[in-house]
Amino acid sequence: MPIPVWNDPELKAGTMIRGALWLIQVVGEGGKFTKEEIRKAFPGVSQADRRIRDLRDYDWVILTNTEDATLTAEDQRFVRAGVPVWDPVARRAAAPQKTLSSKEKQAVMARDDFMCTVCGISGGEAYYDDSNQTAVLSVTRRETVLADGREETLLVTECKRCRSGHDGSPARADETLADARALDPSEQRRLLRWIERGCRGSTPLDRVWNAYRRLPATAREEIRTALEA
Repeated sequence: MPIPVWNDPELKAGTMIRGALWLIQVVGEGGKFTKEEIRKAFPGVSQADRRIRDLRDYDWVILTNTEDATLTAEDQRFVRAGVPVWDPVARRAAAPQKTLSSKEKQAVMARDDFMCTVCGISGGEAYYDDSNQTAVLSVTRRETVLADGREETLLVTECKRCRSGHDGSPARADETLADARALDPSEQRRLLRWIERGCRGSTPLDRVWNAYRRLPATAREEIRTALEA
């Protein structure tokens, strides 16, 4: 369907949909915006900024200063558009599933050693190729095609950058098995040990580092001082 104009008075749409169109047509991918600009664009609409944040549930990538250190506390960056929410068919097909509880998310992250299962980065750690951005972990549903053709939904820990870079295609067990068989014997044995444990074989250093990253600043400083003594 054609893309509507965000401020068309004839458009029968809520603030989230108008906000998505405003991001595309006014801000543009890669552009920055502030809450004040949202208020000016949608005067008299309460919680318009929250409606725009809801777009993240539809795979829209919008960063704050906690994820992009080049932004101020007032700024947000529109990185990439996701599901065309102005299309009712696409919006219904991508409607967010049941929200996971904090306890469920914590259990998945603990299982994954509080590391992104794609790139291995820890939460709050800076990316080696872009020190201005730090990793923010979340739990994602991923579709997987099993060897017998059945589909299954899995919960995995991913950082926002890996999540936004995913093309939406399901993981395939047959392709994974082919890649595993292509490993040399020593790597296959290491993989089997990970499979038997039910998690990747992180080193003691990995585990201490991840535990350190979750400590408050005062505790981190105490550990640093103790190790430097």
